[in-house]
Amino acid sequence: MKKIWLGIIILSLFSLGLAEATPQRKPAPDFQVTDLSGKSLQLSTFREKVVLLDFWATWCPPCRAELPHFKELHAAYKGKGLQVIGLSVGEKADVVKSFVQSNGISYPIGIASGKEEEAFGGIRGIPTTFLIDKEGRIAGRYVGYQDKKVFEEQIRALLAE
Repeated sequence: MKKIWLGIIILSLFSLGLAEATPQRKPAPDFQVTDLSGKSLQLSTFREKVVLLDFWATWCPPCRAELPHFKELHAAYKGKGLQVIGLSVGEKADVVKSFVQSNGISYPIGIASGKEEEAFGGIRGIPTTFLIDKEGRIAGRYVGYQDKKVFEEQIRALLAE
């Protein structure tokens, strides 16, 4: 298990930031987790919205570097049909909750159980972020740190569909 986490850390630190557009969009797997406030968080409730789904961890430097982008995108586009969701990987809820509060994250955050990562084809490294279109199909997969403009360009295109 330590080797797996070490691999994830190394991949996270040195990821090339791989972006993968999904020309043949496949349905995003539905999931249901409990968010940090104890409410149910289910992907399918956000149909008709563009969803930015981020698999991340508080200890991951590239994940932490992307969080300001996601906060800004959430603030700018939530009224236009964007929903940002974070799923923390391999962490305890109290650690994540403290981090979220101290960093002013206002979009929903859940704790991934492992099933969610499997359902999305396995997470090779974090951050891994998916953009999901209004019909619930995966429109893009991003592994590693990405600049805000990368996400914003695709979000704008998906909102316009």
